Amino acid sequence: MPPLPVITGLGFITSIGNDKATVLQSLRELRHGFEPFTFFDNPNVPVKVAGTVKDFAFPTPNWHDWRWPAAYAIDRETVRGLAPHGVYAFCAVQQALAEAGLRADDLSDGGTGLFCASAGSPYMLGQYLSQMYATRGERGNPMGIVSSIAGTLNFNLAAYYHIRGAVCGFVSACTSSSHALGYAMDEIRLGRQRRMLVVGAEDMNTESILPFASLRALSVNPDPDTASRPFDRRRDGFVGTGGAVALVVEEAALARRRGARIHAELIGWGQAGDGHSVAAAHPEGAGLREAMRRALADAQVAPRDIDYVNAHATSTPAGDRSEALALQAVFSGARPKVSSTKALTGHGLSLAGAMEAAFCALAIAEGFIPGAAHLEEPDPDCARLDLPRTSLDVAPRLVLKNSSGFGGSNVCHVLRRAP
Repeated sequence: MPPLPVITGLGFITSIGNDKATVLQSLRELRHGFEPFTFFDNPNVPVKVAGTVKDFAFPTPNWHDWRWPAAYAIDRETVRGLAPHGVYAFCAVQQALAEAGLRADDLSDGGTGLFCASAGSPYMLGQYLSQMYATRGERGNPMGIVSSIAGTLNFNLAAYYHIRGAVCGFVSACTSSSHALGYAMDEIRLGRQRRMLVVGAEDMNTESILPFASLRALSVNPDPDTASRPFDRRRDGFVGTGGAVALVVEEAALARRRGARIHAELIGWGQAGDGHSVAAAHPEGAGLREAMRRALADAQVAPRDIDYVNAHATSTPAGDRSEALALQAVFSGARPKVSSTKALTGHGLSLAGAMEAAFCALAIAEGFIPGAAHLEEPDPDCARLDLPRTSLDVAPRLVLKNSSGFGGSNVCHVLRRAP
């Protein structure tokens, strides 16, 4: 039997909480993390709400002006090479390691790898390019590249923790951190690594969120209580957010030998493309349907065995409909509970998959199913799904997590309660 990957550590910097206890309470009580947000200080911008990350501030591109909670140690030499989401990530990793009972030097044994996902920092990249243009190429920040491009997380975390195992960054839009988690599972199942650190993070600022308005993908609902409402008939787009989530994934035998708590087992994953559009999901969810089937086959479980599906559903009209049709096709003879926690957090883009996989691990470990928040009137195309309006005190044994992204990329994971 190949080694079984399990989740032993979780770290959260999110719109619904910056630690496990707060996130757990938010998921149980369906407390969202949305606030009014003015982009560019321009009241004419129609997007009015964001999933803000509290207790952090990045008022300028200069790290001297940045603020984060005093409980987290990030030294000067490290922070000067980070983007805002890099600061989130360092804090989330410190949480995950502490919860897993690991020290920093446990990561440098060669048996531990690091897979990360982020889109980079448009905020920082724009500032550095503006400086280069202004000086006609005669001046630039020596840390500009490593703090702004898409590999910034794996550059910085791998160097800081002296990681000598597999190190890679993943860029597949909103499936990025789901890809990172899936390939981390394979590193362990194939015996290449004994432990993997999986991190997803995104800036929470104008530059990372507002460009999606040009696609008409963002909600223009100004009410934080109803702006994100997956599967609802009146949904009109997603609410942007940022933050970071870190997961410690390791061999089950290693985890048990050192007495670590196992939140959930990772027993299968699958991926498939839509082959349809650069930005829009296949109208009937063809790729997602196949990715779910591949994940279930890899996990060797049947659709009827799944207790809960954490949907990708971002609250866009076309995307939610596409996923609902895919779910109805795969689960035609079964009715698992379904919800999208983006109703609470907003859409974390490349962060979303890792964040929601961590939510699934919490649901399994703590014995509940998050409800479908803000759902008032299900869209007729989604009404056949079992969408609980409140969180349920039901312990799911098997959970399916869906992710979809630009280019028709689809990734699904199956998580199981540990015996």
